Amino acid sequence: MTEQHRLKKLIRERMARTGESYSTARRHVVRPEAPALPSGLVPGYDTFGPGQHRRSSLAVRLLRQAGLECSEALVCGLAGGVGFMYTIFEYRGMPPVLTIVAQHHPDPWVESALRRLPVSFVEEHSTSTPRALAALRAAVDRGKPVYVSVDRARLPWHSGAAALATEPYGVVVAGIDGDALLIDDRAATPHRVSIDDFAAAWAGHKKGRHHRIVVESVQAGRPDLDDALATTVAHFTGPVLGHSFDANFGFSGMRRLADQMRDDRTKSGWERRFSSAESFGAAMRRLYECLELSYTAPGGTRPLYADFLDEAAGMLGRPELADAAKLFRESGAHWSALAVRAEEHAGEYGELCERRMVRAMTGADVREIDERIATLPPATDLGVHGRAALFDEMAALVSAAHNLETRAVALLSG
Repeated sequence: MTEQHRLKKLIRERMARTGESYSTARRHVVRPEAPALPSGLVPGYDTFGPGQHRRSSLAVRLLRQAGLECSEALVCGLAGGVGFMYTIFEYRGMPPVLTIVAQHHPDPWVESALRRLPVSFVEEHSTSTPRALAALRAAVDRGKPVYVSVDRARLPWHSGAAALATEPYGVVVAGIDGDALLIDDRAATPHRVSIDDFAAAWAGHKKGRHHRIVVESVQAGRPDLDDALATTVAHFTGPVLGHSFDANFGFSGMRRLADQMRDDRTKSGWERRFSSAESFGAAMRRLYECLELSYTAPGGTRPLYADFLDEAAGMLGRPELADAAKLFRESGAHWSALAVRAEEHAGEYGELCERRMVRAMTGADVREIDERIATLPPATDLGVHGRAALFDEMAALVSAAHNLETRAVALLSG
């Protein structure tokens, strides 16, 4: 653990210098030397690594290879940027599954960004695996990386991951080396996977069987920032889906989260739902993951979206967007503080997540750490009064973020 304590010291020193959140400072500190890349990559696809937001960083590399330089922040904003969705899923024999999606949702991320950029791209599906593989190989042979949607749990480096086959997981096929495909997914070097293993993962995503996107060319024109901003505003204020589940989205979802955190009487309240050591520990792990790691960038994607707003302010001549950026950065600090409080009560989980991130950024195998995370014991029981105090503190952070984002979204509306 000595190396981990040294890492944390460096991170906190950077936080003191820059004012960044812990998670953002951590990503800047952990920047390993670029490792050697294998042969077989398509020309121009020569950088890998997780970035701040996984799908945005994949899109940045697709676009760069096609000849269009974009920042990760710009892609994030064009995809819809920030949003909010909160719900708790109940399954028999399992603790309640807390879920927060802090990024824009549910529009497809990469596709939304590409539609608002001056590029031409082809999006296809196939029912036949041989035909899909032939189309993929043909694209790679003409020097095009291919963005694909797969069943995450069937990828060898995600073996055993808790993921639904109906849930699309995007990766990029960046090349072919002999009988192996070279896959861009989180690590600093491409993953090698056999064609058969890849085909099983590609066909395993049932809803979008063999889904793939190829960026063909860069066109004249500017990104459609106005449409992206309007979409973000609409999904905060609703409706999103047009039925009762909309209560879980946007500002309504934030208010519901804060109310349920404070509720110690009804079955919907957090005290009733997360009273056991097992359910409390699972909720704290999920809260940390959802605000810092899964379907988000650190700080609930707010700091990265603030960078987008600063870019957009200059491109559109709208200085009020820079004011909104400041509010979103402040809000992001509240979401990160909430994640840190959750991590503190998730036992060894936070430390293991940190070690996993460091290893992933150097291209190392992380399955051993994943297995340790899966077998962690429940969190320490705080008791009724301890949980109530913690949940009240968390609800106050959510309410503060809600108030800041209400002001920010009003500025986006113009």
